[in-house]
Amino acid sequence: MDHCIQPLPDQVIKQIAAGEVIASSASVIKELVENALDANATRITITMNAELSSLQVADNGEGMSLEDLRHCAYAHTTSKIRSTSDLQKIVTLGFRGEALHSMTQIASLQVRSRPHYPTSETGYEMSYSRGGEVISEKTIAIAPGTIVTVSDLFADFPARRHALPKKSQQLKAIQKTIYEIAMAHPDLTWQVYHDDRLWLHLSPVETPQQLLPQILSQFQTSDFQYVSKEIKTPDQEGQSRLELLLGLPDRASRHQRDWLKTAVNGRCVRLPEIEQTLVSGLMKTLPRDRYPICWLHLHTHPHLIDWNRHPAKTEIYLCHLKHWQEQVQNAIKDALQLNSNSVPEIVHNRRVGELLKAAEAKGDYQVTATEEEKGELSLFPLRAIAQLHQTYIVAEHPTGVWLIEQHIAHERIIYEQLQAQWELVSHDPPLILDDLSLSQQEQLERLGLEIDRFGEATWAIRTVPKILQPRSDIQDAILELSSGGDLATAQVATACRSAIRNGTPLNPQEMQDILDQWKQTRHPHTCPHGRPIYLSLTETSLAKFFRRHWVIGKSHGI
Repeated sequence: MDHCIQPLPDQVIKQIAAGEVIASSASVIKELVENALDANATRITITMNAELSSLQVADNGEGMSLEDLRHCAYAHTTSKIRSTSDLQKIVTLGFRGEALHSMTQIASLQVRSRPHYPTSETGYEMSYSRGGEVISEKTIAIAPGTIVTVSDLFADFPARRHALPKKSQQLKAIQKTIYEIAMAHPDLTWQVYHDDRLWLHLSPVETPQQLLPQILSQFQTSDFQYVSKEIKTPDQEGQSRLELLLGLPDRASRHQRDWLKTAVNGRCVRLPEIEQTLVSGLMKTLPRDRYPICWLHLHTHPHLIDWNRHPAKTEIYLCHLKHWQEQVQNAIKDALQLNSNSVPEIVHNRRVGELLKAAEAKGDYQVTATEEEKGELSLFPLRAIAQLHQTYIVAEHPTGVWLIEQHIAHERIIYEQLQAQWELVSHDPPLILDDLSLSQQEQLERLGLEIDRFGEATWAIRTVPKILQPRSDIQDAILELSSGGDLATAQVATACRSAIRNGTPLNPQEMQDILDQWKQTRHPHTCPHGRPIYLSLTETSLAKFFRRHWVIGKSHGI
């Protein structure tokens, strides 16, 4: 162990954004788990009694020496910083030296530990008084690591104990805490017991993409796209790194905004500006009332972060914020591009399998599903070969057949063109509209249209979106734009009205043009309303359905 636990100097204590850190059972677990991670633990076991009044966190980390155990529960004692300058380069999850001392104020605290280095054959068990003094000390047999037990939580504070949320809400908060820490450290093994039963288990993996399906079991790894990229930070030597895990909008989303999370250097934090960048980057890719699943983890130089902003360390100051926002926008663009990772064969085999099962249920026989085969799906070339019901473009691909819904694919193309250039042109003669309300007038002005009073209860519209000008229903389109919403909403409405209608016959070149343009869009998975645009029917699915693996002679009993 490189450092021992020591009291902080007064001048350092005065610089710390201090505050009581223990407000609930979840905060007890958070502080103890962060200490375990700072001790380089790879396995964490949490045990909770039925009423959540007794909590224990065991880890296989570096452990503590006898001298450290004697000092660890005093106020402002820590091994992680020594001077005021250390506050500008925090590399650990904990640093204030308050957590264990705060626990002694509201509960009974016992710590058992055995250090890995220097090698020790015995461990020690300490119990602490309310002020952090050791009240009992003994030698015990224990594996290397640390076990911290907090019991009788808030027993001497009945008002606070009665003010705690319901047990189910406390468990939900504990679960949320564990999930957030686990996502930032996916290589950990977690075992959590509640009332002597295994309540939660997470296996170690290499990336958050492999971990999230363990947390959100209704999704699969292929429902997410993972981007990890090295980034040059302005005015700094060396590289920073950005990790983005994004639920593909046609497969993975939520009814509430509970899985849009940001982390910095191993800790989940609130970064409102970055979160808004994520939301803006994913606008018009999801259906109404659905929210993205998104995990963003920034790894950067410690001196570019001020962790000392908030007692709970959930709010920070991050240098070069605009630079990070630009990098996040680029990462979202990369994640939503069509490629062999974002459209794996197995995903669409599963979808097609569901369609085939539905069809077979009405037929005379059943097909027994076999294990799906994994494979790469190269997206190019994609060649239009037919139009189905004047609604779907049938496209040939080396691995099978794709169905692309022509209206919403074209809608996505036009919407992104309008985003890039919202062009208004003069309309001569002016378009005359009657009985516009004040809010409709103001809405058209906000969108940049030139509007003048033309008489009593009559208005002249002198400029219109260029894409709408040749349409015969332009008057209805302008009235639709006047109904409200921001510019993006207006662009969606314009794109929807301007896109090729289902029922419109297309020749092969027109279909191919739509495919070529659609493949180049930034968000090709869904239309601006959030509807999926395409479905792939791969060769492996066709082979399974038609049983091409059968030997024909044997199938006839020969």
